[in-house]
Amino acid sequence: MTSAEVISSAANPLVKRIRSLADRKHRRREGAFVVEGIQPVWRAVEAGWDVETLVVVPELLPDSAAEMVAQQRARGVRVAAVTAELAGRLTDRDRPPGLFAVVGARGSKLDALAVRPDAVFLALHQIGNPGNLGTVIRTADAAGAAGVILLGDTADPFAPAAVKASMGSLFAVPVVTVADPAEFQGWARAGGVSVLATSGYAERAHWSMDYRAPLAVLLGSEGDGLPAELLTEADQTVRIPMVGTAESLNLAVAAALMLYEARRHAIGPPGLTGAPGVVRSPGVDGPGGTVGPEVE
Repeated sequence: MTSAEVISSAANPLVKRIRSLADRKHRRREGAFVVEGIQPVWRAVEAGWDVETLVVVPELLPDSAAEMVAQQRARGVRVAAVTAELAGRLTDRDRPPGLFAVVGARGSKLDALAVRPDAVFLALHQIGNPGNLGTVIRTADAAGAAGVILLGDTADPFAPAAVKASMGSLFAVPVVTVADPAEFQGWARAGGVSVLATSGYAERAHWSMDYRAPLAVLLGSEGDGLPAELLTEADQTVRIPMVGTAESLNLAVAAALMLYEARRHAIGPPGLTGAPGVVRSPGVDGPGGTVGPEVE
C-alpha cells in the first residue's frame, strides 16, 4: 500500500461514515458499528463477525496484525489506510490505534441462549452508561457467563465507549436486549432459570446463597437499583454488604462479585481454576491501556 493510497481528508466518505457511526441513530439505521484497536478487531475477525471494512494506520500497525489484514483482504474484505493524524481525529484515545474496523451489528434472541445445567446469565435493568456496560460484558466473559441480558431502555452495547471497554469480549458473550422485562421473566420460568436479584435491603448477604444453576443474576443501575416489580418476581434477593460511606458499588464491580461467587460455588474447592483443563493467567490489556471504572 503506497502513501498515495493513504486517506488524509476528513471529507472522505469512509471517514465520514466512521464518524457518523458514533451516533446510535446511524448505527441502528446502518446495522453497523466501529471497533478500535488491534486486539478487539482481531477478536471480531476470529469470532466470525461480519467485518465490512478494515482501516489501518500503516506506521502504527505491527507486522503480526498486518498479516491478518492481508489475509482478510484476500478473502474479499475491504481494506483502507488513513494517516495517523486523521486516525487521531477518529478516536478519543491519547494515541490512535493502528487498526479500526466497521463491523456489522449482530442481535441475539432470548430463545437462542443455551440454557445448560451449569449456565449462569447476567441480566441488567436500564443501564445508562455504555462504558459501564462494556466493562460488565468483559467481566461476564472473564467469569464464564453464558450471556448478558439487557432489560428495558438501556445503553447500546455497540456504542463506542461500550465496544472499547469490552476489549473484544462483545464478540465472545451473547448479548440480548429485551424491551419488556416480563419477556425475560417468562423466559426464565419456561427454561427453569432461577433469578437472583440484588437489593441493598435484602436480608441475606451474597456469599450466603446457593447459586444453583441454571441461574440469572439480576442487577439494576447504580443510581436506582431494581424496581419493586422485578424484586418481587425474583426467586431470591441478596445484598452485597458494604461498610464505609459509599452508597453503591460500581456496576462492573458488583457484577464481578456476583458472577465469581456463582463460579466459586459451581467449581467448589480448592478454588477457581477456569474451564476444565485450562488454567488462565491474568491478561495484559492491549492498545489503549486498562479500562478504568465508569460511574453512572
